[in-house]
Amino acid sequence: MKQHKPTTSLRAGLRKSILTSLVIGLAVVIVISLFSDLRAVGNDLRTFDWLLLPLILIGTVINYWLRWLKWDYYLRYLRLDRNIDHATSGLIFTAGLVMSVTPGKMGEVLKSFLLRQRNGAPISRSAPIVLAERLTDGIAMLLLMGLGLTLYPPARPLFVALVVATIAGIVVVQRQELAFAVIRLVARLPFGARIAPRLETVYTTTAQLLHWRILLVSTLISVISWGFECLAFFVVLMGVGSEPSWLLLLQATFIFAASTLFGLVSFLPGGLGASEVSSVGLLIALVGVSASAATTATIVIRFCTLWFGVLLGVIALAWLGRRTGTEDDLAALDTSEVV
Repeated sequence: MKQHKPTTSLRAGLRKSILTSLVIGLAVVIVISLFSDLRAVGNDLRTFDWLLLPLILIGTVINYWLRWLKWDYYLRYLRLDRNIDHATSGLIFTAGLVMSVTPGKMGEVLKSFLLRQRNGAPISRSAPIVLAERLTDGIAMLLLMGLGLTLYPPARPLFVALVVATIAGIVVVQRQELAFAVIRLVARLPFGARIAPRLETVYTTTAQLLHWRILLVSTLISVISWGFECLAFFVVLMGVGSEPSWLLLLQATFIFAASTLFGLVSFLPGGLGASEVSSVGLLIALVGVSASAATTATIVIRFCTLWFGVLLGVIALAWLGRRTGTEDDLAALDTSEVV
């Protein structure tokens, strides 16, 4: 078994990552609130219809549940579910949400480590699931964004560029001869003999998950799951005083999907800054709400999605450790393995 040099434990790394992201998130909220009139934002938060909060959180929970179904579907498709019942699978998935505040959410590879601790599944075999999750989530956001593209024509070039890049990436992954040629080239490098087999495993698994049938099923799940968070954002806009209508639902869907995509492609931890600024700007431009109302709506939806997910992740991680009696396993992992 590989021995790890003394280093910062994963537990400490998680704590540092979350605290850093909290500070950044708070700074973002303060900055956009100052630009929007801090007093007006405070007043809008006080007058927000908080009775709608349970409905908003229900939309978020449904999103997480459907995304867990996708994670579990991938696990069982790759036959990595040995000794993993549905409850444990759900806890592992939810624990991964704690890493939502890592750049591009790639820290969610934590799920691969937790899986390895329970059934020995190689990280190089399960890590591509995270890539497939992010890819299908991105495609879903593009499709949801496309529904309201007529509302904001300036977004069309970015939309087209992302669609072309996504299709090109999938096609390239499916070109096995090209991928294996690159891996053979890597194998000739001084360090290549050690990592080439892992790269081959990662590529083979990724290609399996991007098979068109699997891609179609998982993307459909993603569209439905993220659609519920778009509905949650629609309810948030009602909470700041917007009149419910089909147009508002379309605007909410476009703005939530677009701002989430901007955050994703920015590769900032949790999209912090990019998602909030784009959300506020689009709300002012398309819905016509005041700057303070746009800021309030953005703060509420980010709390009910990003930070609510991180909170659930912390709880699930602790619960998983107690449930399996492996709380100390986290201290054995170098954070570089996960993040």
